[in-house]
Amino acid sequence: MNGILIKNALIINEGKRFIGSVIINGEKIERIVAGRDAVNRIEEEEYRTFDADGLWLVPGCIDDQVHFREPGLTYKADIATESKAAVAGGVTSFMDMPNTKPQTTTLEALKWKYDRATETSAANYAFYLGATNDNTDELRKADYNKICGVKVFMGSSTGNMLVDNKETLKRIFSEVPAIIAVHAEKEEIIRRNREYYTARFGENLPVMFHPLIRSAEACYASSAEAAELATKYGARLHILHLSTEREVSLLGNAPLSEKRITGEVCVHHLYFDDNDYARYGNRIKWNPAIKCYSDRVALVNAVNDGKIDIVATDHAPHLLSEKEGTCLTAASGGPLVQHSLSVMTELAMKGVFSMETVVEKMAHSPALLFGVEKRGFVREGYYADLVLLNPNKPYTVTRENILSKCGWSPFEGHKFPCSVVTTIINGTVVYDNGSFNTSFRGKPLTFKR
Repeated sequence: MNGILIKNALIINEGKRFIGSVIINGEKIERIVAGRDAVNRIEEEEYRTFDADGLWLVPGCIDDQVHFREPGLTYKADIATESKAAVAGGVTSFMDMPNTKPQTTTLEALKWKYDRATETSAANYAFYLGATNDNTDELRKADYNKICGVKVFMGSSTGNMLVDNKETLKRIFSEVPAIIAVHAEKEEIIRRNREYYTARFGENLPVMFHPLIRSAEACYASSAEAAELATKYGARLHILHLSTEREVSLLGNAPLSEKRITGEVCVHHLYFDDNDYARYGNRIKWNPAIKCYSDRVALVNAVNDGKIDIVATDHAPHLLSEKEGTCLTAASGGPLVQHSLSVMTELAMKGVFSMETVVEKMAHSPALLFGVEKRGFVREGYYADLVLLNPNKPYTVTRENILSKCGWSPFEGHKFPCSVVTTIINGTVVYDNGSFNTSFRGKPLTFKR
C-alpha cells in the first residue's frame, strides 16, 4: 500500500467544514478531495483506507504549554507517558516547560531534553528555554528556529526561575529575538493576601481561599507589567494561562499576524469556576487559580471574539498524595493533555464555541503564533498530523483509561459526548481505537520566524 486514505470525513479546517477525503503519502498530505465518494475505487485499493463516514477530521492539536516532568520528577510523569496520553487525546505536538530538575536554563540541559524526546516521545515536540536572573547571555546564544521560545516566571515561581531583577527583565525584553512566554502573578500581592487570610482564619485554609490569595489583582498587576515591557522594547510577548476578565483588556483583537502581545487560556479556566471547588477540591487547584464565574465567561467571550489566541492545557501532573492538604500546602496543577480536545469538543457541542473556533485555537493559531513549519492545518504539502473524532460515541473517563503516569484526572467519572478515534502523526497511524503504534517516535518541531 502506498499510503493512507481517509474517505468521506467531515473535514473541519480553516473556518470551513465539508465532506471530503484526504490522501497521505509518506509523512505529508498529498491530496484533499472535496465531495462524498470522490476518490475512485482503483485509488482506494492502493491505500490503507479509513472509512470516516460520520466522523470529523481535524488537524492535530498543538499544546503550547505542558509540564512533562522530565528530567528529575519522573516518579509522577515523563515524556514517554505524557506524550502517549497526548496522542490518545488528539494532541500531536507539544511544547514543554523548563521547570524540571535540573531546570532547562542552559543549552546543555535543553539538548538533553531534545535527545530524550527523540528516544521516547510519541508526539512531535519542542522545549522552552527558561530564563533566570543571570542567564541572559545563554538565552541570546540559542537557535530559535529550533526552540519554541523563552519562558519567564514574572512575579511568582520557585527556586531561581523567578525573574524579578529589573535590569534582567529589560535585557530579556530588549534582546531575546523570540517569543517570550510569561507566567504572570505578582508575588508581593500573593504574599500580602496570604498573610491577611491566615491572620483572620488560620493556616488550615480550604481550597476556596486559593483564588483569594492568588487573586485577580495579582494576575493583572504582573501581566500588565509584562505588557508594558513588551510595548516599551518591542518584544514579542505571549501571556500564558490567562485567568481573569481584567487581563483580557491587555489584548487586542487584531489579526494574529499583526499582534505583538498574544494570550493563551487553558481548558480548566474555560470549564470550571470557583463554584466547582466544593465538588472537586484540590483536584482543580492550579496556578493561576480558577476564579469566579464572571472571569470564566469573559475568557470564553475573549476566545470567541479573537482577543485570546490559543487554548492549551498547562498539563502539570502530580501524584494524588501531593494534591492532599490545605490551600497552602496542596500541590497546584494536574493532568489535562489527554482530555483537552474532549473538553473543548463538549463545549462546542453545547454551543459555547464552534468547532471551527476549537480547531483555530488549538491547531491553527499555535502553528501561526509560534511559526511552526507545515503543521496545524489540513493542507496539501503539510505534515499529516490529523485526528478523527466520533461525535456519536460518548467516552467516560475512568481510572483504567487514564494514561498520564500520575493515574488520575479531574474528569474521572465524567462522560464526554465525543471520542478521539484515530490520531495520525507525520503520516503514521499512532493511535487507533485504543491501540498504539508503540514503535513510533515524533519529530522536533521547527520554527520559521
